[in-house]
Amino acid sequence: MNVSIVGATGYGGLELIRFLANHPHLQIESLHTSSQFGRSIHEENPHLMHMKDKLEAIDPEKIAKKSDIVFLATPSGVSSQLISQFSDLDLKVIDLSGDLRLQTPGEYERWYKKEAAPQSILEKAIYGLAEWNAEEIRQSTIIANPGCYPTATLLGLAPLFTEGWATGSDVIIDAKSGVSGAGKSPSVVTHYSEMNENFKIYKVNQHQHIPEIEQQLGRWSKNTQPISFNTHLVPMTRGIMATMYVKLNRQTSTAELRDLYETIYDKHPFVRIQPLDHFPSTKQVYGSNFCDIGVAYDERTGRATIVSVIDNLVKGAAGQAIQNANLLMGIEETTGLWNTPLYP
Repeated sequence: MNVSIVGATGYGGLELIRFLANHPHLQIESLHTSSQFGRSIHEENPHLMHMKDKLEAIDPEKIAKKSDIVFLATPSGVSSQLISQFSDLDLKVIDLSGDLRLQTPGEYERWYKKEAAPQSILEKAIYGLAEWNAEEIRQSTIIANPGCYPTATLLGLAPLFTEGWATGSDVIIDAKSGVSGAGKSPSVVTHYSEMNENFKIYKVNQHQHIPEIEQQLGRWSKNTQPISFNTHLVPMTRGIMATMYVKLNRQTSTAELRDLYETIYDKHPFVRIQPLDHFPSTKQVYGSNFCDIGVAYDERTGRATIVSVIDNLVKGAAGQAIQNANLLMGIEETTGLWNTPLYP
């Protein structure tokens, strides 16, 4: 099966190329960009020197004629403009930006400050949290790939909400990301002298992933209230750690809490639950599609502490997109993704 990548030169697009190069069933047919067409992909990406592929202009009809799937690895505000052209064509679309995730009218404009995609298309897009929406994904043609922070957060919170252990009235999420989450375009924020040996909070109470997380929590629990969610940049390249504090509506223990997570994720190979009294670090999922989760219960406060880590460019972007592509095409979910994390 052939695939095309729009936005092939960004970090998400480059990570798609890395994983698809070894996929036995999905073959890269074409790479597309809005500004560098005609150049070889390796000219600005020397780690791809072995590839001779030329970057092409974005032409939806031509893409549809030669590919079965198109990945839109574009910045926010681009996919929303392209999706109308792709939606009427005979191919499947997986969007890695945030443009198709929010389905309530007005929410995208409020949080992203850009024009939303047509509401009729948003209502068709399936939220691609692969471990929880697999059946819907298999029957869809348009997938809204989850954001990096929401992936780590929602995989960490899901067992509590789906099993009724938490109602969502008191949820605090403290999240941290490597600098690649800010994208490939340089800025003052990502400048080496600004970020090195520094630790920054940003978008306090205003991060655009807040409504995405609340939207999914609301599907799991009707009583969900607004969450407290804040994000930080850490001076490392990759990785996300989300530490969540959740008030439970029942007494439990750390052992019982861990058993809940172990049981629920038993048949989901990309989610690994830590042993008792162990908590994950970002290094242990580096370069992989794993999400590692550690849990603890505080009897004094009645709160659960959930620690979830992912690689923001893999499970938080390209890896999950390929996982969704596998589900779309009836391929074993782990195909092309079952690799060991990089270490050290």
